[in-house]
Amino acid sequence: MEILRVENLTKVYGKGDTAVTALDHVSFSVEKGEFIAVIGPSGSGKSTLLHMLGGVDRPTSGKVLIDGTDIYQLDESQLAIFRRRQIGLIYQFYNLIPVLDVEENITLPLLLDGRKVDQQNLEELLTILGVKERVDHLPNQLSGGQQQRVSIGRALINNPAIVLADEPTGNLDSKNSDEIINLLKLYNKKYNQTLIVITHDEKIALQANRIISIEDGKIAKDEVIRE
Repeated sequence: MEILRVENLTKVYGKGDTAVTALDHVSFSVEKGEFIAVIGPSGSGKSTLLHMLGGVDRPTSGKVLIDGTDIYQLDESQLAIFRRRQIGLIYQFYNLIPVLDVEENITLPLLLDGRKVDQQNLEELLTILGVKERVDHLPNQLSGGQQQRVSIGRALINNPAIVLADEPTGNLDSKNSDEIINLLKLYNKKYNQTLIVITHDEKIALQANRIISIEDGKIAKDEVIRE
């Protein structure tokens, strides 16, 4: 089942002689439950692509369809709601709210939506993430690895259509990096969670089902490495 379709996605910054094409007619599709790594050199367009897929920045042209919804046909308020409910975003620098504790940071997307927290789902998530004993801790009381676990929890709490991770281990040591990727792989396999990870780390990329290589704003290679 197709969960994501990208059609001729293009992003141009600036105009005239100073125009820079960050993405150049990128097209691909993703099936539900795939684990995809997006790789490429700095400045290749990887992060721009992730921002377009996540509804964070609008493209110059082209389409992004998530679970059948053309997200850039939505107005800003509709897009904000869709993004909160259907897209889980994980960043390199965690982006936790410093005055909220672990449980509040994880459940924030539900609270912003005015929806009730499923306690059973939350307890299971806290256990899997290994932060159950730290639910009342603030971000500055956590290690980097623990903060990234909390940000993963926040991305997963809504059971989104896709999870997008931008260099999720870039700020962590090798031990924590392995643990974070193993957590994401667990959710990918156990819950059939669609996962797209931008990474510079070849070791992480080789754990994906499929690797998409971006160069100069275009797809240079798209290969399945395991079914």
